[in-house]
Amino acid sequence: MVFFFKKDMSDKTQKIFLGFAAGVMIAASVWSLLLPAMEMAEAQGKSPLVPVGGGFILGGAFLMLLDQLLPHLHIGSTEPEGLPSKLRRTTMIVLAVTLHNIPEGMAVGLAFSVAGREVGHDVLAGAIALAIGMGLQNFPEGAAISLPLRSEGMSKGKSFVYGALSGVVEPVFGLLTVLVAGSVTGIMPWVLSFAAGAMIYVVVEELIPEAHLGEHSHIGTISVMAGFLIMMILDVALG
Repeated sequence: MVFFFKKDMSDKTQKIFLGFAAGVMIAASVWSLLLPAMEMAEAQGKSPLVPVGGGFILGGAFLMLLDQLLPHLHIGSTEPEGLPSKLRRTTMIVLAVTLHNIPEGMAVGLAFSVAGREVGHDVLAGAIALAIGMGLQNFPEGAAISLPLRSEGMSKGKSFVYGALSGVVEPVFGLLTVLVAGSVTGIMPWVLSFAAGAMIYVVVEELIPEAHLGEHSHIGTISVMAGFLIMMILDVALG
């Protein structure tokens, strides 16, 4: 996206981009993670309340812990968060978006892990739908990091590279989650809801505030609904 913008994002564009990403992540959390977690728990003869509710809480707590430990700087903020650090401002901006990508990688990895053990076209199609949805919302997330870096004086090429590197954690955490979930089948409802809790934490803690949706922004609200609708259609149509 950095190659298509001559300058930093306007407030309106930021609301559209981040609102869309928030909508996609909310829908993905419900249709691709929480509902399958409930179905799996019931198939195992368990009440979904403990594994799904417990996993959801743990996922949010995990991201909250990372938020407290990892030095990072949110877009439009002057005060870094996390442990005290002498890292450069640009590096902390990259780390802030890297936090977003951890639960996204977990979610996609889990969806394909489920598809690998369950027979049926619908399960694989649902995993593909989630991967497409996460890929779509990575466009605005990539812009949200590369464009501010560009405005900080970094070249377009270097801004692109830093933006791309922030997404490296997605395949890493996707693979790690598959390995953990694959070793113990019984904990899959916990892991699915864990990823959902982590994604909802990102939406509420970071994406919505950064999109300034608290300012009664109609364009931001519409973008959230559009992202939610597109992800829902992908999941229902394919999965």
